[in-house]
Amino acid sequence: MASEKFIRNKTALITLLAACFVVLVSLGVRQTFGLFFSDFKNDLNISLTESGLSIGLQMLMWGLTGPIFGAIADKYGGHKAIMLAFIFYILGIYFLYAGPNTNLYFQLDMGILIGIGLGGTAISIPMSVVGKHFPLSNRTIAMSIVTAVGSFGYFVSPIFTNLSLNNNGWEVTLLWFLLFLIMGLIISFFVRSPSSDQILEKSNDQNTSQALNEAFKNKSYILLVLGFFVCGFHITLVGTHVPTYVIDRGLESWTAAAILSLIGLFNIFGSLFSGYLSTKMSKKIILSAIYALRGLSIIFFIFLPPSTLNAFIFGASFGFLWLSTVPATSGIVAHIFGTKFLGLLYGIVFLSHQIGSFFGAYLGGLFYDLYGSYDYAWYLAIMLSVFAAIVHLPIKEEPVLRLRTE
Repeated sequence: MASEKFIRNKTALITLLAACFVVLVSLGVRQTFGLFFSDFKNDLNISLTESGLSIGLQMLMWGLTGPIFGAIADKYGGHKAIMLAFIFYILGIYFLYAGPNTNLYFQLDMGILIGIGLGGTAISIPMSVVGKHFPLSNRTIAMSIVTAVGSFGYFVSPIFTNLSLNNNGWEVTLLWFLLFLIMGLIISFFVRSPSSDQILEKSNDQNTSQALNEAFKNKSYILLVLGFFVCGFHITLVGTHVPTYVIDRGLESWTAAAILSLIGLFNIFGSLFSGYLSTKMSKKIILSAIYALRGLSIIFFIFLPPSTLNAFIFGASFGFLWLSTVPATSGIVAHIFGTKFLGLLYGIVFLSHQIGSFFGAYLGGLFYDLYGSYDYAWYLAIMLSVFAAIVHLPIKEEPVLRLRTE
């Protein structure tokens, strides 16, 4: 049964492998910025609020430019969108290294330029390009592979970054990041959208405005947009502020890097497991369960006595749930609307994710500076877990009428 082959052609295989490397580099570099905060505070006099604001701006720009890069990828090809984004990413890291790092320039480099770079290089655009190469039966699995490899970047990057910061300092560490990003720029040339004879779905004459109108009239799409806000709040609050939180609770600094690495390691399994389950059962039920379990993981983490063991358990449990939302969420978007405008439509869902990320990064730092504690940020994260667990349940996982009648 040729139609059921997982890898249908050489282009699909090369695109899958190249997209995996791109996401590994992009997310791997992104995951470690929280480890720089103490150096930025000591060497550059950047407060936690300012650092949190820069990550918030980064997440916001990531989300705002995601639909733009998605539209570029849908119209002109995935490799062009990703290569353009890598240029912004490289410029952001370079100017952060070269300075000056006064408040305005720090926000421009760390927040805006790197954020734009993430909009086209991180998970949404490479994954949407990969999704176009695979049929519905295998699409979520292919997307989960990209997510899982990105998670491996989450695993190795904090270990490398912690060692480099301790032995070489933050400037040399940023030079290493530049090298990795240049490699990603080169490899991104091979993240190719399928040609006209490789497209799996029937062609249609729907344009961009019609696709957007169709999506925003769909209740299930709106619910996905609302739910993904919570995902962004969670992972950015944890990824940005857990390093400071565990040290503030009396644990050693290496514990912070260990938590981030465990998140990456266990997210490999979580992403693959989520992708597998998405082929066997309702994706909305999977998403609802993930958000509920995230809330429980946070509750145990903040209310149990601080210890290295409890920190490791949190890293493993939250890591298993980290990006496991992505294959199911993107899979629902592709299933409802098809893949022609998948880059754009998933990019808009991801914009909501990044708005949540902005608040997770910024409010975490703001609450800490105002009250000397992250408690209020954690309480808000728990309440949002309950909200997200509920809001996914009414979603209808069925194609729009246009696809059912084609």
